[in-house]
Amino acid sequence: MAPFLLFLTLLIPSAVAVTTCQKDSSLAGFRSDLAMVQHQLRGVVTILDGCSFNVSQFDMLSGSDRVVWWGAAGDSFRNLTSGFQISAMPLMRTYRSESVTVRLLTNISWESISALAVWDVATASDFGHLLLGNVSVDSPALSPNPAPAPSPISGNADAPLPSRRLSHNQPTMFDNCRALSPTYRLRWTLLPEANSIAIGLEAVVGSQYYMAFGWADPQAASATMIHADVAVSGFTEDGVPFVEDYFITEYSECLLNKDGKVEGVCPDTIYEGSDPVGLVNNTKLIYGHRRDGVAFVRFDRPLISKDEKYDVRVNKAENMTVIWALGLMRPPDSLRPYYLPQNHGGPKLTTYGFFTLNVSEEVNECVGPLDAEDKEDQDLIIADGKTSLIVTSGPAMYYPNPPNPAKVIYINKKEAPHLRVERGVPVTFSIQAGHDVALYITSDPIGGNATSHNASETIYAGGADFEGVPASPKELIWEPDRNTPDQVYYQSFFGQKMGWKVQVVDGGLSDMYNNSVLLDDQQVTLFWTLSDDSISIAARGEKKSSYLAIGFGTGMVNSYSYIGWIDDEGKGHVNTYWIDGKDALGVHATSENITYVRCRSENGIITFEFTRPLNPSCNGRVECKNIIDPTTPLKVIWAMGAQWSSDHLSEKNMHSVTSSKAVRVLLLRGSAEAEQDLRPVLAVHGFMMFIAWGILLPGGILAARYLKHVKGDGWYQTHVYLQYSGIAIVLLGVLFAAAEIRGFYITSLHVKFGVTAIVLACIQPLNAYFRPKKPANGEISSSKRIMWEYFHAIVGRSAIVAGTIALFTGMKHLGNRYDSENVESLTWALIIWVLVATLLVMYLEYLKVLRERKDRSSVRGNWVLGNEEEDDSIDLLHPNRTIAEPNSNARLEVQLEPLNR
Repeated sequence: MAPFLLFLTLLIPSAVAVTTCQKDSSLAGFRSDLAMVQHQLRGVVTILDGCSFNVSQFDMLSGSDRVVWWGAAGDSFRNLTSGFQISAMPLMRTYRSESVTVRLLTNISWESISALAVWDVATASDFGHLLLGNVSVDSPALSPNPAPAPSPISGNADAPLPSRRLSHNQPTMFDNCRALSPTYRLRWTLLPEANSIAIGLEAVVGSQYYMAFGWADPQAASATMIHADVAVSGFTEDGVPFVEDYFITEYSECLLNKDGKVEGVCPDTIYEGSDPVGLVNNTKLIYGHRRDGVAFVRFDRPLISKDEKYDVRVNKAENMTVIWALGLMRPPDSLRPYYLPQNHGGPKLTTYGFFTLNVSEEVNECVGPLDAEDKEDQDLIIADGKTSLIVTSGPAMYYPNPPNPAKVIYINKKEAPHLRVERGVPVTFSIQAGHDVALYITSDPIGGNATSHNASETIYAGGADFEGVPASPKELIWEPDRNTPDQVYYQSFFGQKMGWKVQVVDGGLSDMYNNSVLLDDQQVTLFWTLSDDSISIAARGEKKSSYLAIGFGTGMVNSYSYIGWIDDEGKGHVNTYWIDGKDALGVHATSENITYVRCRSENGIITFEFTRPLNPSCNGRVECKNIIDPTTPLKVIWAMGAQWSSDHLSEKNMHSVTSSKAVRVLLLRGSAEAEQDLRPVLAVHGFMMFIAWGILLPGGILAARYLKHVKGDGWYQTHVYLQYSGIAIVLLGVLFAAAEIRGFYITSLHVKFGVTAIVLACIQPLNAYFRPKKPANGEISSSKRIMWEYFHAIVGRSAIVAGTIALFTGMKHLGNRYDSENVESLTWALIIWVLVATLLVMYLEYLKVLRERKDRSSVRGNWVLGNEEEDDSIDLLHPNRTIAEPNSNARLEVQLEPLNR
């Protein structure tokens, strides 16, 4: 009994403490909107008294099981991460326009709180917040448009909401909301005293989509988009929101007609040519963001505009027909520097629609937040194990897990991307982020060495020593294994929340293909595997797009292209084309024999695969010439765009971003190099080979064959000196080429013929050293001598033939490798040189025949392989040799004797 009484004695003060409340708090009655940061958080917070507050119109997508109400000394990164839990109320579910009352913990008072937030303790993540009073700011606020401190107002939680025009309202909050479709909402607040209406467009769409809303022509007999005044909003490739006035004159993309007039869905400014004083573009962007896969743009437009030509006058008290649409948009280019909305496509009330709206009526059809299936808006990088990931640091612009410090980690020039790796595939990081950013792979989503914030973690790779700068990068190689969790994090060992998620998956493109390279500007990765008679290819974009194209050639014109895209039903396609022009009429579909075709899109990232023969088995069609020679560098370009279709191509299918130059892919070596001009060393190599095989070595052979009738050994000295000089230049030229390309690869036809010619040429000096002795005058040549003469002549002439072929294949290799404009003229010059040399040989051979016919007094006929004047008793290869001059005046004596002697 005594212990029980003691328990009650201890419990009573606690109960009194829980129920005690400071009713006279100076903040009682304050009302403010929550600033949306993540998870589609919305709500109006009203402080009831010193220990409780109410949240009305509360929207929030669910997070982890550790989401709580949080208090901090301010909304900076340092203040929020060092904050504290202020209520025992859990926030583990999705809230849909609800009203909740929250009580503070007993040891918490409003005086200790300057910022009130919804906080995920597991990831140190801010879902949204508001400021209660004066805040000491020690770093930039995390909200793009933070709300100033609210002003006190009278009333209770159930009183009508004040006008949204108060200074502490958030741009995501409006008086009215209407659901246009399951994924598209219209929000608005009427501002009649300012002759304005604030409009918010909110939709679950990709970053390359537009959101359009406006008023139809009041004079039209039925609902139509023709002559409608619409605002088109969206996001640029850099994630910056925009909105602009458009006027619709035709159901088409904005183009010039035959009369030179603009028609279609065009900006108001295009109809007038310019808008220097802002008379026709009357929409004013207020705010925009992409959060959790949902796009949101807020703008103001006048009710009665000064532009009476393209703007519809909005009568705030009347029912008026409005129109809306969603669809892909084409980014600006040099010809049309404005966004071009494409046809919305899809069914009515899903991608477009009409309805009647009275902006003065109160409407609230939006219950709960929009929930996208794909909530990952940040860039995705898929590590392939072949290419190093460049790790740098930079300013935080769109960090995916706020709050965040001012500087965060970038990978391949992308801010805190979502990284995907494969188990068993090594990932190489080249760390160049500075000495204050040491990379490591951890189980802790906050990073910065978990022991510094009293947490535990598992470190999978990296650590305090893995820091570097561009001049001296540090390399980290990490190979996830089967024990690595499905999700880990890359972070800085010295600072918290600088990196983001690493998704660990089983298998992928790196396991399926033997080789991969990054193409120009690191925006597309090419994978391939060679077999005996075919090649399997995959291409993956590194940024979001609606289609991805790769082409074989140095530019878009005269290239064979492969394009992968996803249609409106979510089905992937891969088509082949021959492109011979810079417009849609120059893109011709082909019928290449491609198999094992696949195409998919993940978070807007297109990946497609196919297999094709190296040499197409067809004739007559243009694609039959699309031959892939693995021994020759394959020139590859790429492009991305907003929309593609299998037929009826037009200007809307043109690319929005493309490679600036071709990349030469070395299929056999598994590497790539940028397209560039002819290297000077290789030019010297070609010139040296022409001197050797085109002049010196053929000259030595001609001297041995056609100068033997000249007195003395001049023919022999010319022959030897030219041959030795030619061989020396050939060997030196080979060293030049091998040093420039950093290796000696016997893969191409040019190299094979060149090596053959060099081997045959090097045999000749050895052959001359071991030649059999020539018989004396009157003696019969030995069989060894005859065989040597044949061998020496055949090998020498074969070397010249192989060397000449190597010259021509070298010119062809030069054209394939560098696409030089002078290759064709140089080839013709070489052909002419060979023809002239052939004619010279024919002429010299003719003179030799005439000379032999005149010389009928020889004891022995001249044979093409020998010479009666050559003295083999002397070492012809010795530098100090002396050769006896033949006595031309010597007379052959024949002694006659009687037969009967």
